[in-house]
Amino acid sequence: MSTSSGDDRASGPDRLFALLQLCLPTRWLSALIHRIANIRHTAFKNALIRLFLRGYTVDLREAEYLVPENYASFNHFFTRALRTGARPLPEAGDAFVSPVDGTVSQVGRIRDGRIFQAKGHEYSALELLGGDEEAARRFTDGLFCTIYLAPHNYHRIHMPIGGRLEKWSYVPGRLFSVNAATARAMPRLFARNERLNALFQTDAGGIAVTMVGALFVGSLETVWAGCVSPPHVRGEPQRYETMNPVMLARGEELGRFNMGSTVILLAEAGALEWSAELTPGKVVRMGQSIGRWQRRSA
Repeated sequence: MSTSSGDDRASGPDRLFALLQLCLPTRWLSALIHRIANIRHTAFKNALIRLFLRGYTVDLREAEYLVPENYASFNHFFTRALRTGARPLPEAGDAFVSPVDGTVSQVGRIRDGRIFQAKGHEYSALELLGGDEEAARRFTDGLFCTIYLAPHNYHRIHMPIGGRLEKWSYVPGRLFSVNAATARAMPRLFARNERLNALFQTDAGGIAVTMVGALFVGSLETVWAGCVSPPHVRGEPQRYETMNPVMLARGEELGRFNMGSTVILLAEAGALEWSAELTPGKVVRMGQSIGRWQRRSA
């Protein structure tokens, strides 16, 4: 059963914010922010980092570098790595772990191939996966979890379970904000935005990890393909089969964002059970258990 928070109906300000974004050159703005975030001039990047830290509370105790000035650019700071051993994984081998730090937006079951976004809004797994019918069929009546990464969060994405990359796709699209206000007001938000879909075969069956681009998100990057965007292109989805095996263990990094965005997890029916406390508004941390997976017969 899909669960939703009690405040996910669009208000007038929500709709106005969504309408404003329809008028903005979101691709151009996001590309500009990406260039600015990668400037390495010492005084400039330090000023940007200090400005950010005045606006957001960022815990650097788990970060690779404790001193903000030690980062080569604002983007280096924003996509900061964790220090070794900062996030020990659960001892239980069947723990399905959160791939990111963030807040659960929605969680539940995929019903008739459709995923709940907010009150009055849903979208199809087929749309999300860029029209890949074979992939979408695998998740019919499966499970989903949508996790929003705020600007202050850790912005690398990790494996929730060990697996082998089967295929992946880059789907061009818009770059609307993915915050709660836009999700309430913008129909099919996550199926309209630029995104990267990665499908893995695991002991629990197939899972998909979708990285959704957003306003000012200047980069989608994976460990197997490097920087996938920018440039933010238009056109049809670009699909890739993996020629060389890409095996990633539970907790291993698979990609990263620049600026805040959203990750959507899809799992086949019968693959796992979400934890009872995994509800909209729940704050999660990369590496913590969010469910239990079940081994699928070959």
